[in-house]
Amino acid sequence: MAKTALELTPEALRAYNPARRFERARREQRLELDARRARAWAVAREAARLLKQQFGAGRVAAFGSLTRPDHFSHWSDIDLAVVDLPPQHFYRAVAAVTGLSAEFEIDLVDPMNCRPSLRQRIEREGQEVEPAAELPAETKEA
Repeated sequence: MAKTALELTPEALRAYNPARRFERARREQRLELDARRARAWAVAREAARLLKQQFGAGRVAAFGSLTRPDHFSHWSDIDLAVVDLPPQHFYRAVAAVTGLSAEFEIDLVDPMNCRPSLRQRIEREGQEVEPAAELPAETKEA
């Protein structure tokens, strides 16, 4: 027959401790989110490299939940503001960066052609994205 909490030994009660299990689950979830955020930054750096090298973009800045760890979640996407991207390349650039990751949606914004409130947000919280280093030719083929 099942025991009530009052009938458990101190050792059994410590092993059961739901608060400890909850804290462990929260730590694991935080580690998963930290790893996901690191992967998102890696994709953002690769997108910056691609935008600058293949499409002649100037500055690339991340904004939104990627730049705010307390707002980053399992559903977060990658928001990038791209300055000086030639207009004729915009949609090809969107298609190229969209194909970089199956895990993350990537949104490109031209801060000169968006709502003033969004432009202010980009100016306030945007963080420049340093392009990923290009892999050596031997590594690309592997």
